[in-house]
Amino acid sequence: MGKLKTLADLKRIREETQAKLDLRIKGDSPEGLVQVKVAMATCGIASGARPIMDFFIDELDKRGIGAVVTQTGCMGYCYAEPTIEIQLPGKEPVVYGFVDRKRADEIIEKYIKNGELVEGIIPVNYEKID
Repeated sequence: MGKLKTLADLKRIREETQAKLDLRIKGDSPEGLVQVKVAMATCGIASGARPIMDFFIDELDKRGIGAVVTQTGCMGYCYAEPTIEIQLPGKEPVVYGFVDRKRADEIIEKYIKNGELVEGIIPVNYEKID
């Protein structure tokens, strides 16, 4: 770490550290929060999953939505990458495929905020194992 030269440098470091701490705290008890899992296996990354994950992190924070955004490995839907799994508190997870920035924004506005399903759901053909 370099030397601090200005008060702005100190504030920036404080904000970065606070953001990391907030993420860690949210990750310890995600049950009451919206959970967003972004498939970040090789196929997901190659299809643009990283910018989609960044979009969810930034936009959910900007819109004041309590959420935990994490990356996961392959979900098995390589043909539909980027794929994301959204789990609203108390509900079963929903997997969306072919998620670009426009669809991600629609998912936030319609599904996460209002519980209204959005086009692009990948049908569930498995049971979640606890």
